[in-house]
Amino acid sequence: MLNWPDYRKELLGCIGEMAKLSPDTVAGYQTLSNANSKNGHLDAKTRELISLAVAVTTRCDGCITVHTAEALKQGATHDEIAEALGVAVAMNAGAALVYSARVLDAVHGYEERPK
Repeated sequence: MLNWPDYRKELLGCIGEMAKLSPDTVAGYQTLSNANSKNGHLDAKTRELISLAVAVTTRCDGCITVHTAEALKQGATHDEIAEALGVAVAMNAGAALVYSARVLDAVHGYEERPK
């Protein structure tokens, strides 16, 4: 298994290097990342649980390590994390089902097209 705390340190170091090479890119990301936290409609723990679910569906290891650390820091329990991950699994399977329907629609579109 991956050593997630070490991976997070390495990742943040590489992102620091990216910030030196392309400061506007990283600053733009930070602006996006921080934008919703100022609204106050969701607490930090809820935002981190959502971030974990999205990290799973987008298959982003960097997002997983950063948001796991933050979710735990914000007091997320194992049960809350598991529930958020359950939502991710349901959504990803749902997305696969919806996109399967799109493939079938494409098949019909090609079959109906004059040859």
